Amino acid sequence: MKRYFFIIFVVLIGIILFFVTRMNNKTNLEEVRVAEVTHSLFYAPFYVAIENGYFKDNGIDLDLVLASGADKVTAAVLSNDVQIGFAGPESAIYVYKNGEKDYLVTFAGLTKRDGQFIVARDKNDYFDVKELYGKEILIGRKGGMPALNFYNAMKNSNIDISKIDINESIDFASLTGTFISGVGDYVNLFEPNASKLEKEGLGYVVGSIGELSGEMPYTAFYARKSYIDHNIDIIKAFNDSINEGLDYINNNSIEDVAKLLIKQFPDNSLSEIEMIVKRYKNSDSWLDNTTITEDLYNNLEDLMIDNNLLDTYVPFNDLVFNLNE
Repeated sequence: MKRYFFIIFVVLIGIILFFVTRMNNKTNLEEVRVAEVTHSLFYAPFYVAIENGYFKDNGIDLDLVLASGADKVTAAVLSNDVQIGFAGPESAIYVYKNGEKDYLVTFAGLTKRDGQFIVARDKNDYFDVKELYGKEILIGRKGGMPALNFYNAMKNSNIDISKIDINESIDFASLTGTFISGVGDYVNLFEPNASKLEKEGLGYVVGSIGELSGEMPYTAFYARKSYIDHNIDIIKAFNDSINEGLDYINNNSIEDVAKLLIKQFPDNSLSEIEMIVKRYKNSDSWLDNTTITEDLYNNLEDLMIDNNLLDTYVPFNDLVFNLNE
């Protein structure tokens, strides 16, 4: 009888310790503020990591804020309003080239190609990029990753860009509204904006910039060098969380992924989210893990050099910190 009560006592103590430890873990989370360039289903693995609780499991209380445009994300990190920026790594290169001593270091990749889709005013199941000749297309601000990848896509398709009316005057966040207002024959948009136009009958996806442009570190996480140096445990925990998100989305059904993402995109139906996730999966948009290889990084720099935005290659080991190696 005593043995029986002893076993019950041990089990109860174990349960109490489990919940006490769990509560302590929740109250001892490290707050990390992150600025994202846009809120798009293109970044599904990131949101999967949030919704599945990977950040909290790894000791991070994530505070996510929207800073539309890579320039605004960069400014938020440099002003210490946030600890981590989520945007195109080209913005970190610009900071480095401008001579910032406490420059931005990219420590985790997420996407490996452009996530834009070419949206036309009319449905076209047999679109050819030569149909852009003589037409106006809105591509976002000059020097940004969306614009750079559009040019690269045209180069890979042997398109003479002088024959296209390319509009680089519209701010990234204003592309959808400007196109709806009647400006342009085509516009490059991320999801869920592209699908939103399709749903409303205001535009139709006819092509993928990512498939045409090829692989490169398109969107990644970066922080000041000093922050990484002094908070390596947080950076590792953050990186682990993103890896878990990538692993989940690459190894689970589109339906299961969509059920997680509906909380992040309540304005979209479950079927719409499934369609968008499938569209990005079919485009092979996401990395297998957060590692950014030097070859992949060189593809980005080649793109910048081709467009006269960079005069020479930057030191890879200075600007990229891979934690999976």
